[in-house]
Amino acid sequence: MRVETVASDSELNGRVAFITGAGSGIGEACALGLAQRGAVVAVTDVSESAAKAVAARITDTGGRATSWPIDVTDCESVEIGFAQIEEELGPVKIAVNNAGIALPFRVLADVPDEDWARLMSVNLAGVFHCLRAECRSMRDHGGGAIVNISSVLGRIARLGSAPYAAAKHAVIGLTLGAAVDHGEDNIRVNAVGPGFIGTSLLLGRHSAERLQALGDHAPLKRLGQPQEVAALVSWLVSDAASFTTGAYYPVDGGYLALGS
Repeated sequence: MRVETVASDSELNGRVAFITGAGSGIGEACALGLAQRGAVVAVTDVSESAAKAVAARITDTGGRATSWPIDVTDCESVEIGFAQIEEELGPVKIAVNNAGIALPFRVLADVPDEDWARLMSVNLAGVFHCLRAECRSMRDHGGGAIVNISSVLGRIARLGSAPYAAAKHAVIGLTLGAAVDHGEDNIRVNAVGPGFIGTSLLLGRHSAERLQALGDHAPLKRLGQPQEVAALVSWLVSDAASFTTGAYYPVDGGYLALGS
C-alpha cells in the first residue's frame, strides 16, 4: 500500500519537518504523510539517492520537500546538515528520528563486537545526535514536537535480538529524559513502538511463511503498514496532541497486549 497523493490539507501550516531514515519504509511514509498535512519536509537519509527520490515524489504531487544526505552516526554530519536545513527552510518545528538498522539473529553470546557497535551507533547514538540538535534549536525558537521511533522491542525482548532490544529500550529512556528536560521549553517528545510492519527491513529478513506467522500472532492477524505508523506520528506532532509528551505508543496490532 503506497500513498500516491500528498496534496496539502494545511493541518501543519508550513511547519518544517526533519525526518531521518526517510528514504524508505516508515520514514518515507512519515515524510509523505506530513507533507500531505502541510509540512515542509526535510527528507534525510544516509542514501542521498533514496532521499532525493522521496522528496521528488512529494514535490511532484503538490507537496513541499527537499533532501539531504545525513549519516546519523556522525554528529558532525547531523549538526552540519541540520544547520543547512534550517538556513534554507527555517526553524525545524517537527522532527521524526526514525533511522535504524537490524542485525542478523544471534543469541547474545554470539554477537560480535563490531555488530554491537554498529547497531548502537545508528539506533541509539544516532537518535541522541539528532535529538540533541533538535532540542537545542527548538529551545531557541519557541518549541516543537519530536517523535522517536522505537519498537515493540523497546518493551520486551525476542530470541536473537538482544542488542536491538537494548537500543530500542534506551530510545524510550531518551524520550522520557528529553520530555522532562525540555517541557518548559515547549518541546514535546514522544516515542512510537512499531510492531511487525511490512517494510523492507522486515520483509528482507523472513520467508513468506514466517511473515505470515508474525502477522497471525497479533490479535489483528496481519502485518502493519508503514502508513499506519505514520498516521500516529502525524497526530503526535500536531496541535491535537498539544498536552502529550513523555509517552510511548505501540503500533503493533495488539502484539504487546498478548504479553509475549
